[in-house]
Amino acid sequence: MSRKPDTPLRKGWTTGACATAAVKAALHLLWGQERLTHVRITLPKGERPEFAVAHLAEGPGWAEAGVVKDAGDDPDVTHGAMIIARVAGGDGASPVQFRAGAGVGMVTKPGLPIPVGEPAINPVPRQMMGAVVADVAERLRIPASDRAICITISVPGGEELAAKTWNPRLGIKGGLSILGTTGIVRPFSCAAWIASIHRGVDVARAEGLTHVAGCTGASSERAVQADLGLPDHAMLDMGDFAGGMLKYIARHPVDRVTIGGGLAKLVKLGQGAIDLHSGRSQVDFDALARAMDVPSVAKANTVLQVYEELGEKLLDWVVRAAQVKAQSMVPDKVRVDVIAVDRSGRIVGRSLPSNSGKNGGAGA
Repeated sequence: MSRKPDTPLRKGWTTGACATAAVKAALHLLWGQERLTHVRITLPKGERPEFAVAHLAEGPGWAEAGVVKDAGDDPDVTHGAMIIARVAGGDGASPVQFRAGAGVGMVTKPGLPIPVGEPAINPVPRQMMGAVVADVAERLRIPASDRAICITISVPGGEELAAKTWNPRLGIKGGLSILGTTGIVRPFSCAAWIASIHRGVDVARAEGLTHVAGCTGASSERAVQADLGLPDHAMLDMGDFAGGMLKYIARHPVDRVTIGGGLAKLVKLGQGAIDLHSGRSQVDFDALARAMDVPSVAKANTVLQVYEELGEKLLDWVVRAAQVKAQSMVPDKVRVDVIAVDRSGRIVGRSLPSNSGKNGGAGA
């Protein structure tokens, strides 16, 4: 079981916070002020972090600044990326306009908080940047006629980094999203992962899909997708967060949800766990022995060992118990089924889709 570190994990800053800091530095340069080396911004909950300015450039009618993202101790793929904001005079159609530069994606599917055809810059970062424009313009006494600003956000290498995120599946093409609701990255909080699951459900529903699947890992996802013939945007990156997916589907239902995973993860789900990470839930072998009515199971070290001993008996219980637990978390109108996959990626057990949420069949 994983142990928490002896010292607190260091928090970091979202791409949205970094973009906001870059906008502030760029505005000072555009409006003839000093070349800032550090800027301080106010986050949505009142925190006031300071950011080092790593890049400054200017030209006729524009200026830009860059901030290197520090994700703290979180294993964030964008840690160390340069977030660049270029500011220039807007056309006056709105006080602040947003553009996607190199490495920032565009929204191509409905269901996200930003409309199709817009840069993938989420609402809270847009609000933060808009507030900075208004604040800096007011403090520098910029005439109202000069306050309309066009902001272009770019991330060098962002398109390559985006391939390691959920963006392609969510229909965000060409690069990263500029994200953040608090401005803060809290290490291993799992909030970003769960938020991506939610956006996956939103996109699937907006596309009219009635059947989605969430799997615990890449092997089970490949097997389940091939078996069911589901499109990419029906596949939710559930990982260990069965609860995060099912709770959201309970509030935003689809007709059918399939859960796929390895035996150990599904045993934990069947025993009532909804966070399937090895550091946050464990298989109860005593309880499994009682369920199997096989006392020797209590002395097992792994689920694989139990599977090798009991075979179909374990499979039938696993898919049934996992289905019952998952079905209990969603409305009866959402039909749930479970597919078990072994370590080689082979489907070894499956339940039948439940008809009413109260029962369902099982079989290998």
